[in-house]
Amino acid sequence: MPGKAEGGASRDPFLSAASALAATILVTAITLPALADPAGFVRLADVDPSIRQDIRYAGSDNFLHRKVNGYDAPVCILTEDAAKALSAIQKAIAAKRLTLVVFDCYRPARAVADMGEWTKQGGPPDPQWYPEVRRSDLIAKGYVGELSTHSRGSTVDVAVARMDRRSSPNPACGTGDADTLDFGTGFDCFDSMSETAYRGPASGAAANRKMLVEAMRAGGFKNYAREWWHFTLKSEPFAKQRFDFPITAD
Repeated sequence: MPGKAEGGASRDPFLSAASALAATILVTAITLPALADPAGFVRLADVDPSIRQDIRYAGSDNFLHRKVNGYDAPVCILTEDAAKALSAIQKAIAAKRLTLVVFDCYRPARAVADMGEWTKQGGPPDPQWYPEVRRSDLIAKGYVGELSTHSRGSTVDVAVARMDRRSSPNPACGTGDADTLDFGTGFDCFDSMSETAYRGPASGAAANRKMLVEAMRAGGFKNYAREWWHFTLKSEPFAKQRFDFPITAD
């Protein structure tokens, strides 16, 4: 056929040039590095690698029982201010042979939306994560937010563990096998038992909650009263801005 070479390759110079350009663009797109984290954000491990990370939403051991959208790696990312403040707290408690354990740090807005959509699917209570509430009521009851301070980059979900890694008994609700001190419940126990001032925990758990709150307060963080593990930097740099970049390994 006119204009076609053997094997179907085009001899039209304009088409050839366009094909070459398209190939160049494709190669460039494939070889471009991943976008860096926004200015003002850091990887916690780069600031203080001694802080333990147990990022639950990057796997299936969480209340959704699956990876959450936007968590492509089990990595803690925070604003630089929050990471440095957390490192100062780590140094303060290290004298007692204790270490911080972070369960969640920056949370992409797409992850918040994913959690919200998941609640709409409905379902019965979950004995491990929300024993007294139906899934469809988690937002109304305030356990899952339609917006999250985590998306601002200066909120962290954190507990304390011993440096010798002696585990506490598995809690009745929330994260199990977290290798932390006894706080009465595990992380993400959606129940009144998780309220910081809840009077039910044994004296040891109540004392551990108080110790954590005081250590975090001294480092510039304020606690969310309904979750003993949830803290936000008081002087957060992006107090009115939410982010949606994914959490990646690099």
